[in-house]
Amino acid sequence: MAEVEVSRFVAAKPPVVARVLTPETVVDCEGSFDVREVRETEEGTLVAAGRAGVELLFRFESREDGLAYEQLEGPLEALRTTVTYAPENEGTRLTARSTVAVRGPGALSRLAAWKRKGELRRALAGIETRC
Repeated sequence: MAEVEVSRFVAAKPPVVARVLTPETVVDCEGSFDVREVRETEEGTLVAAGRAGVELLFRFESREDGLAYEQLEGPLEALRTTVTYAPENEGTRLTARSTVAVRGPGALSRLAAWKRKGELRRALAGIETRC
């Protein structure tokens, strides 16, 4: 299992960021998969996404300071992510942290973590654009 973290300052107040930070927005802004369906359940928000023959299912949970989500179905052995926000100066600090594991040699998990870091950077940039 590998861990990655990215952070970005956004020149928008936390309440604005909170309104923009939705499960659909996060998956869309990551840029790797298209959102196919979003539905609310007792366990959280389920987001089905996919592209080019790969289908995934994520479960999102709201937190006081952002979102936490995990892959329930998909190609990875494990994927857990948090996207949090906190006030900073006259704006907001966004932080995304992920743990990712791939079945097979450890080098594959490191490669998946490298790709995941790019997805998280795109996600935070996309969230900033929408604020």
